[in-house]
Amino acid sequence: MMNRRTFFSATAGTAAMVSLTGSGEGNSVKSGESPNSGNVLAGMTFKELRKRYHSVLFDEYLPFMDKHIIDHENGGFMCNASPDGALITTSKRAVYEGRGIWVYSFLYNNCARKQKYLDVARKSAEFLLKNKPDGDSMWPESFDKEGNPNAPPGTSVNADLYIADGFAEYAKAAGDLKYHDLAKEITLKCLRVYDRPDYNPAAGRGYVGSDAPLIPGIRIMDDWMLFLRAATRMLEQKPDKDMEILAGRCVDTIMNKYYNPKFDLVTEILNHDHSFPDNEYGQVVNFGNDFQALWHIMAEAVRIRNKSLFDTAAARLKHHIEVARDDVYGGVFTVLAHVDKNRWHLGKAHYSQVETLVGLMMIIEHTGDDWAYDLFTEIHGYVEEKFLLKQYGYPLWILGSDRKVTFDKNSSRIGNFHQPRHLLLNLTALDRIIERKGRVSGVFG
Repeated sequence: MMNRRTFFSATAGTAAMVSLTGSGEGNSVKSGESPNSGNVLAGMTFKELRKRYHSVLFDEYLPFMDKHIIDHENGGFMCNASPDGALITTSKRAVYEGRGIWVYSFLYNNCARKQKYLDVARKSAEFLLKNKPDGDSMWPESFDKEGNPNAPPGTSVNADLYIADGFAEYAKAAGDLKYHDLAKEITLKCLRVYDRPDYNPAAGRGYVGSDAPLIPGIRIMDDWMLFLRAATRMLEQKPDKDMEILAGRCVDTIMNKYYNPKFDLVTEILNHDHSFPDNEYGQVVNFGNDFQALWHIMAEAVRIRNKSLFDTAAARLKHHIEVARDDVYGGVFTVLAHVDKNRWHLGKAHYSQVETLVGLMMIIEHTGDDWAYDLFTEIHGYVEEKFLLKQYGYPLWILGSDRKVTFDKNSSRIGNFHQPRHLLLNLTALDRIIERKGRVSGVFG
């Protein structure tokens, strides 16, 4: 950790600007107008950038997964592997199964309707269902290659919510409402467990230390983000009163309860009653989760046609990127461990970088704010320069590293979610932008 520069003076007054009823800053363009005269982003035309995204997804990522990570016989994803794809173990984690089901289902639904992609999602879903938990228990955290649990049930709702997200997307791909119903069942189960006053009291210790006090019924912002994503996946397919209520609760909780106006930041940990902890827990900000949560909010704003909500989330995204930016070595940091002491974790996580790109692409598509072009260009260039493993003779990308993004040939995990989700979402966004000849979406009139 280190004490970074003091950032409060440069951001004074932002809290007032981004109240839930306020509007975002920046030069937006009107519906039907082109956001920039040359349709250039990250030094490329939209078509060139789209070609780059398509190549990374179809020429690099999917063939690598097919050859090394996917278990075509038993189903599932063996993500514990070295940079060249050599398996370290054949274990499969429940959270990676849920993530992988979503990726391959979305791929089939939106980019390439090939049976082989649907089969990958189907076999993973069937792999999970062999160990569907009873009652309000969570899925086992991991399995052996054949699907036998080799770890106890999880104590967090996190993995099960990823499974719900995956099942919801797979239901659309397979045309099988059973999986839609399962997604809802899992989501509501997780909500029941999450709302218990004794829920997972040690969940926040990973941020502040193993000897930190317990918080029974702890509220983690990351979980609300996942509840929102699962609920909106289902709502995009058909109306559902329960999921509408949950989505509204998630938006209110993320935007109004986790947002601390004293910091002008979205914090990560609350007490069970949604009050701010008065100890070190209340000082934690996970920017990687904030970037995701804020674009989830923007996606929901698009779905319900709420421009005020979209603008507020967009302005907060901009501010959080600026606060997390490493002005010396580039990119963004992930965790601010203590706001008042300005104490940061210095590692660079790949997911934090690409999650900003998803949110920035949403802003480019729907409002065309010029600052989003600038930040996207900056961060996209940083990711291409620092995180691609091609420069070291390997495929794919570095998942996490030190501040300078030093390559470690002994890394032991292949990512099957954040980068491919980023590629899929931004590829489909670029398709829409290109179809409109660079004009903003007009969703908000």
